[in-house]
Order: sequence, then C-alpha cells, then structure tokens
Amino acid sequence: MAADVQEIERQLAEFDARNSPAGLLERYARARVRLFWWRQIMTVLGVVGLAILVSPQVGVIAGMIGLTGEAVDCLYLRGVPRRLARPGRFASTAWISTVTAAFQALTTAIGVGIAWFGTDEFPISVFALTFLLGASTNAAVVLPFHRRAGFARLIVLGGTVPVLFLIGFLWLPGAQKFAVFDFVAALIMSYIFSVFVRSTLASATNQHDRARELFIYGVELARANHELEAKEKETRSLALVAQHANDSVIMSGPDGRIVWVNEGFTRITGYTREEAIGECPPDLLNAPETEKDVSDAIGRAVIEGQPHRSQVLNQTKDGRRIWMGVNLVPVRDATGNIEFSIAIERDITDIKMRESQLAQAKEDAEKGEEAKAQFLAAMSHEIRTPMNGIIGMADLLSEADLSRENRHYVETIRRSGEALLTIINDILDFSKLAAGKPATHAVEFTLLAPVDEAVMLLTPEARKKGLYVDVVAQTALPERVLGDDGRLRQILINIIGNAVKFTSQGGVTVSMSCHTGQDGHRLSFAVKDTGIGIPEGRLEQVFEEFAQADAATTREFGGTGLGLAISRLLAREMGGDIEVSSFHGEGSCFTVTVLFAKASSELEETVPRDCGAPDALEGKTVLVAEDNKTNQLLLKKYLKDQPLSLHFADNGKQAVDMVAEHDPDIVLMDMAMPVMDGLAATRVIRKSHATRPRIIALTANAFASDKAVCLSAGMDGFLTKPLRKSDLLHALSNPGARGA
Repeated sequence: MAADVQEIERQLAEFDARNSPAGLLERYARARVRLFWWRQIMTVLGVVGLAILVSPQVGVIAGMIGLTGEAVDCLYLRGVPRRLARPGRFASTAWISTVTAAFQALTTAIGVGIAWFGTDEFPISVFALTFLLGASTNAAVVLPFHRRAGFARLIVLGGTVPVLFLIGFLWLPGAQKFAVFDFVAALIMSYIFSVFVRSTLASATNQHDRARELFIYGVELARANHELEAKEKETRSLALVAQHANDSVIMSGPDGRIVWVNEGFTRITGYTREEAIGECPPDLLNAPETEKDVSDAIGRAVIEGQPHRSQVLNQTKDGRRIWMGVNLVPVRDATGNIEFSIAIERDITDIKMRESQLAQAKEDAEKGEEAKAQFLAAMSHEIRTPMNGIIGMADLLSEADLSRENRHYVETIRRSGEALLTIINDILDFSKLAAGKPATHAVEFTLLAPVDEAVMLLTPEARKKGLYVDVVAQTALPERVLGDDGRLRQILINIIGNAVKFTSQGGVTVSMSCHTGQDGHRLSFAVKDTGIGIPEGRLEQVFEEFAQADAATTREFGGTGLGLAISRLLAREMGGDIEVSSFHGEGSCFTVTVLFAKASSELEETVPRDCGAPDALEGKTVLVAEDNKTNQLLLKKYLKDQPLSLHFADNGKQAVDMVAEHDPDIVLMDMAMPVMDGLAATRVIRKSHATRPRIIALTANAFASDKAVCLSAGMDGFLTKPLRKSDLLHALSNPGARGA
C-alpha cells in the first residue's frame, strides 16, 4: 500500500510539472511542431481557393507568406525544450515564442488581405473571414497552454478584420454594397468565436482542476487505506498482546461496568471472563481492608474519563489479598465522548512486601543507630563522672609529700586517667554527631583567639620533641567572625596535635587564608608537617571512625582513630570540609575550610548605623504580632525606655483585629504564627483597612527570596532573628529603612 501512495504521488508530481508554466510552454511548443503539417492542410486549401477564385499567382504568394510565418514560429519552438532545461530561461523563451506567434498570425493576416483585395469581380470577403475564423480557432485552442502567444495571435487576427473593412470601404469602389452584409457576418462570427474561447478556457480549467482533484483524492484514499491497514494490524497486535499479557487488562464501559477482560485477569484474580463481564470492578475485587478513598478515586476516573494511577488492595476469588498497581486510560470517540476505559493492573504484592520489609529494616537500622548513639552517649557520661573524680584525686595526691616511687604511681594514674578521658570524650563527640544532633553554636569571636589557644596548648609538646610550630597568614583576615569558636579550636587541636604526634623532626606550619563573599568568610587553615606521611592508598581511610593509617601506627602512637572523623564532621557542619595530601615519609598537609558569617559588630564598624532618636518614636503606637512569649518579653525589654505605646498580639488573626482597634503606626509582624501567619495577616490589613500602618517583618530567614515575599505581601521592611536592639530601634525610627 505504501508503494501505491508513492506511485500516485509520483503521478501527481508529474501532472503538476506538466501543468506548470514551464511545462505548459513545453507542451505548447511540442504540439505546434508536431502538428505543423496538419495545419498546412488549411494553408493548401486556402492556396487552392485563391488560385481558383483569384489567380494561381495570388494563391502561391499568399501560401508562401503564410508558410514563412509557420516556419519561423516552428523553427524557434523546436528549441524550446532545450532552452527550458537551462535555469532562468523560462521568461525569455516565453516572450520570444509570443513574438514568433504574433509574426505567424501577421503572415496569416497578410494572406487574408491578399485574398480580400485580390479581385473586385465578386465578393470574396466570406472566404477571407472564414479563413480568419479558422486561424483564430487554432489560436484559441492553444490558450490553455500559452496564453500570451494565443492572445497575441487573436489580437493580430482580430485586428485584421476592422482594417480590411476600413480599407475596403474607403478606397475600393463597389465594396460599399457588400459592407453591411460583411460587417454583420463578421459580428456573428466574432460572437460565436468569443463563446468558443470562453468555453475553451473554462473547459480547460475545469478539466485541469478535476484531474488534479482526482490525483489528490487518490493520494488521500491510498493513505487512508494504508493507515486503516496499519491500524487494523496494530489493533490485531494489541489485541493479541492484551489477550496474552501477564498483566490483568480490564475494559470498562462508560457506566463503569466490565465489558472485557484478558486471560491475565483470570489467572491473577481467579474470576472467569463470564463471571467478570457486567460487574463493577470494586464490587468484584475490593477486599474489606481496601481503602475507600482509593477505590472511589478509581471509580470517578472511569466515569469522568480521566487518566489515573494508583495502588489498590484487592482480593482473589479464593480470598487471597493481593496488591495491584493500576494504570487507567480512557478511550474517546471522534466527538470526545467516552467509549470505554482500559485498566492495566499488575500484581505488585511481592514488591509491596519487599518495600515493607525494607522500610522495617530501615526503621530497625535507624533505631539501632539511635540506640547505639544513645548508649555511647549515656555510657560516656556515666564513665566520665567517676573519671573526673579519679583524675581530680590524682592531682590532689600529686601535690602531697610523696616519695619518688609513690609520685610515679600517682603520675601514672593521672596520665592513664587523662588518656581514658580523651577516648571517652572522642566517643561522646562522635556519637552526638552521628546521631545528627546540633553540634555547633554560633557566637561572635576574635578569629585568632582559638588559633592562638590551640597553638599555645600544643607548643610545649612540640618543644619536647624539638619541633617548631609556625603560624602564617597568607591573606588579610577578618578581626571578628560569627561562628563556633569552640568547635574550630577542637578541629585545630586535633589536626595540629596529629601533626605534632606523627612528626619526629622538623615541625608544623599553619597557613591561614580567607576569601570573603556575600555568604560570609570562607576560611582555610592548611596544617603542613614534616612527619611520617600517609601512604597514597590510605588517605581517605584516615577519616573513617576507629581507623588510622595502619595497625602499627596505633601501637606506636596510640589514639582512638576518632579525632579526624569528628573533625571532618564538624567542618562539614560549619559549611566546609577537610582534605589531605601526603607522600609517605615526606609529611602531610591537612587543609581545613569553614564558612563563618560576618560579625555584626564588624558590619557596624564598617557602616555606622543611626539607631534613631527617642523623639522619632514620641507618641507612636506599636503593635507586636508574636506568638513566642520569650520574644515578646525580649521586645518589651528592648522598648521599655522608648516614649511609645506598645501592644501585643499572639497570632495573625488577633493582629488584624487589633489593627482595627488601636490603629497602630507600626506593626512588627512575626512570619510564623498560629491561626493566621504574618503574610496572610499583612494581606488582610492592606486590603481591609483604610489607614496604612508601617508593617515590619520579623523573620528567621534572611535570604533575598524571603525578603521579596515579605515585600510583595505588602510589608515595608524586615528584621531578621536573632534580633538586635540597635537594628530594632533603627527600623522603628527610620520610615525608609528596609531592615537588616
């Protein structure tokens, strides 16, 4: 069938090519050349007629003139196909062939004129007019192929008649007596000829249009037949697939009742086709435990003709419970009405069982991890309490008047207790971090303080081993930052302490650098030593809990293997990481990166802020919408000395009501409140109150997107938590302030 379509399309293309302007011109040229001798029959008849009616000489002259025009026209037309084969030659070829056609018509007109004026013994005008009519008819026949050439001939031949009448009437004696007769005859012939021309053109156009429509109809019909065959083949294939599919296939009518099921349905549910047809799937398949919402959703999708996916609990004919994954697809007719719905259902009982098992296993694992972490934390705390007593008593004993041997015993007890306490602290820290509990607390601090403290603590040990500890700043460093100084100190003590521990000669260099961006200060601490190094294959392993580079390291240097694991967890908790590079025997370099926020005090030093004069708040009414009592108390303490009237609302709904009651000048609006949140309350206030109080958001998020949401809701500014008094007073005293 595809071949039939291609053949008809080829024929249509050929038809369009033949009837294109170039194709018609070529057909015109070939036909004129091919019918050259047939047209000369009329020329011969004219010559014979003139020879009889006038004289042989006149007939021969008229014939030679007419033959000359035909020869010139046909000689040019013979080369037309060759010329049209060249690109861009159509226009010139069409115009030249029009000129040769006009020349051929002119020679015919000259021959007719010779016949018209050849004798005055009897009227020969009828013969001349008849010859002109024949030539014009021949010209009209070619109009559908070469309209310009045809009209050129008709203009020349048609113009010949009035010229002949005029010359004969004015200059030929005796011509007047036949003038009326000849004129009437010419008019009749012209009318008949015009009807013929219109009929010829209309017939040619209609014939072309009908022929092309037949071709197009043939192409469309062949395509439709091809598509029909393809659809029938696809339908047969789909029917076979549905019939023999492992999944259950249910076809339901618009009323939701089953009209067809496949063998997979019978195999899975146990119901035969006869038992299923006419039933509603929920009535036939739902188990008592089936969720009604799920079943109702499937039923609505069938009735409404909507696609639907879900998982539903069914029961088989013998009462077994099975889980089915349902994919519902509606089928509509050409008008959009639902013809039927197809539900493809797959038995996912095993998958649901595995999911349940995996979920239970995950829950058990999480409970086990949580129990382990809780156990380690509890045991660490329980052990550390008596250990503090042991170490404390050892310290007291060491201050007593003891013999050398007893002092050695006490020192041994104290060092052993400190080593054990270090192990317990490592386990406690790691258990907290592994349990996902908050590990860092941000405060403002001087950046170099924890660095100096870590170096100062470890320098005595380094001096005992004859090592140097250098600290170098590679870039300018901020004086103060906002972060957890205790955790930074802990990381540096771990990293620098390891460097001192595993270095026997040379020393340790701590290089610091900082890159400041919009998100804060990204600090880097590169700790490079000249120690034993780490084998390349063990670099990442040193960060695993309870692991060191190798067993010999543990025996020689001791330790739990938790220090680096804890340090990496803490660094990642602070927005950074720890990376290591090393060559065995040549030392190691641990690079610690952390992200600290900019300290507010640092910002204040850089950009002085006017907290606002008390006079700016004189007589103002301020409404605080805040559900947290502690935050209410904090704001009350901040504003206790200000000359303003202060009111509190516990939720957004109260805030809306109190705005109407107190008409405040300023509203401090918390974003997260019960009953109605701050955004909703702001929109209500802006919509329903004629007065426009200044609304300042209180939000814990300082991202640009959060600020944009506040402003789009109708707020005038925002303050971020934790709230500082200077920021609050600045925002209240300066109407143009957008907050911090």
